[in-house]
Amino acid sequence: MTPALRLYTRAGCCLCEGLEQRLRALNPAPMLELVDIDADPALQNRYDLEVPVLALLDAEGGLHQLPRVSPRLAGEQLQSWLSRHGASPAA
Repeated sequence: MTPALRLYTRAGCCLCEGLEQRLRALNPAPMLELVDIDADPALQNRYDLEVPVLALLDAEGGLHQLPRVSPRLAGEQLQSWLSRHGASPAA
């Protein structure tokens, strides 16, 4: 089973939209939960200038923020990056 990922994002963010599209284009695509940081003042304070932020949800319900994803990564390179960070079926 593909690990679940949480993508912290905001409306109108082209980097956020691009990462979401690249993640959804993977085969298999990871389970992806989108969280709009502007809907929660605490999240907005934490991630304001950092979005997009990708985090891995583990089986115990823990959340592990992943390193920043390069906007140049797509397809097999993105899949390999996710695998190295424990966020793909091959992990």
